[in-house]
Amino acid sequence: MSSFLTDLEIANQANKKHINYIAKQIDVPEEALIVYGNDKAKINYDFLDKCKDKKDGKLILVTAISPTPAGEGKTTTSVGLVDGLCHNGKKAMICLREPSLGPCFGMKGGAAGGGYAQVVPMTDINLHFTGDFHAIGAAHNLLSALIDNHIHWENDLNIDPRRITWKRVVDMNDRSLRDITCGLGGTGNGIPRQSGFDITVASEIMAVFCLASDLEDLENRIGNIVFAYTRKLEPVRVHQLKAQGALTALLRDAFQPNLVQTLENNPALMHGGPFANIAHGCNSVIATKTALKLADYVVTEAGFGADLGAEKFFDIKCRKAGLSPDAVVLVATTKALKMHGGVAKSDLAGENVEAVIGGLDNLEKHIENVQTLGKPPIVAVNKFATDSDAEIAAVREKCAELGVEFAVSSHHADGGKGAIDLAKAVMAAVERGSESFTPCYALTDAPEDKIRKVAQKIYGADDISLTAKAKRELEKCVDLGYGELPICIAKVPGSLSDDGSKIGRPTGFTLKVRDVQVNSGAGFIVVLTGAIFRMPGLPRDPMASHMELEENGEITGLE
Repeated sequence: MSSFLTDLEIANQANKKHINYIAKQIDVPEEALIVYGNDKAKINYDFLDKCKDKKDGKLILVTAISPTPAGEGKTTTSVGLVDGLCHNGKKAMICLREPSLGPCFGMKGGAAGGGYAQVVPMTDINLHFTGDFHAIGAAHNLLSALIDNHIHWENDLNIDPRRITWKRVVDMNDRSLRDITCGLGGTGNGIPRQSGFDITVASEIMAVFCLASDLEDLENRIGNIVFAYTRKLEPVRVHQLKAQGALTALLRDAFQPNLVQTLENNPALMHGGPFANIAHGCNSVIATKTALKLADYVVTEAGFGADLGAEKFFDIKCRKAGLSPDAVVLVATTKALKMHGGVAKSDLAGENVEAVIGGLDNLEKHIENVQTLGKPPIVAVNKFATDSDAEIAAVREKCAELGVEFAVSSHHADGGKGAIDLAKAVMAAVERGSESFTPCYALTDAPEDKIRKVAQKIYGADDISLTAKAKRELEKCVDLGYGELPICIAKVPGSLSDDGSKIGRPTGFTLKVRDVQVNSGAGFIVVLTGAIFRMPGLPRDPMASHMELEENGEITGLE
């Protein structure tokens, strides 16, 4: 039996402070809180409005190498870094995405950090939290119901049922819902048509929720969503259904950021949660901007590796929100590097310097990616007890060869004290300053050229190929006036390519674009590559099979 406590056991033993205490650390008064018990709360709109004229703090982005089943610990490192900054006497807080039930019950498990670098209450956060995702799903599906209802009753907008692009959503991995037929059972049940489900975190409502600056902007963005086309191929938008008010009403309470705490009682905002492989992968703009008004240092993360999360953070979120990070941390683990070096997960135990060196090509490419986006990265090894000095030395030597700053952080075992050196490196980088970020492409570039630039500069592809359908959809985007929108590429996360089996640093490949969809409310063009699905499936042995509810009401197996 292991002598180490599980993440859940550590979280359950946490010495949590009342949420009022956490709020006071960032000068948020009790009357500004909408409390959910003792350990979580939302911050109300009145207070958010009062903060707008305050000076901004410094923004730090945490990204990572390409993910592996061994884990990289981006969220864990983000939490550890905030605690480390606080140990260094800085007023710091973290901004994270809310976890989706899909991966919690699927392959990944919980997403609130790990070891002694977590946000709590861990179980609540990983399950229903404050109900934000349910509100987003309800708003999305209300639109679906209104669309079908409009077609059922005369269809005054002349919507072509064959050209409805709006699927329903559910916050669960469920491959059986990818393609469905709805409206069966007679005339009273609507018009039969082919449709399907996406996971909630891939919803355009989720993207709009995370990119909107305020409630008015949220409603306007929702109103601009294109959900279908007429028989004359004219776009149909939400405001034509007069549905934007009702959808925004469902999101009113959810749109207020959620305040929780780290294990070391430092403030954390968790709000929104789009995936980076099928969406733009960043927490809400309103949470990030609020945090920058409340703290001197704000740490945020973008999903998956720098090829997905970081690129979209810069090219979509920063562009739209007027943000630019003051420092970037690139996370790696020796275990993940070993897997990129060709070692199976079952063979990771024990020292293997050669495998670590074999995986450094992936790290090097992500270093280049961050540099391409105009920022000098700090490489952070998320250290575990099983790491050997020689393995870590191999990473250190590679970073020295590349002229990149390097730090080892043992926050997983030691909490914030283990991240003091990383925090000092970040503070030094902030003091040195750097130029604003460099977008990967110009908004005036043709959409196909934007895809090509991301594929070649960030993924390392030779070129791109487009199906006939993808070409038609791109032409349609331009014809509708959406040609200058940024692009949001949906791709497998575990490889720099669109083929998940190609680990490390693949070369000589072509990025295959199979379809394109405009997200006019969110303000970007979704580019679907390879075999990526916007509704994931469960693995052979899902995490849900290992969860139990004990007699005392505690949940086990949520890791």
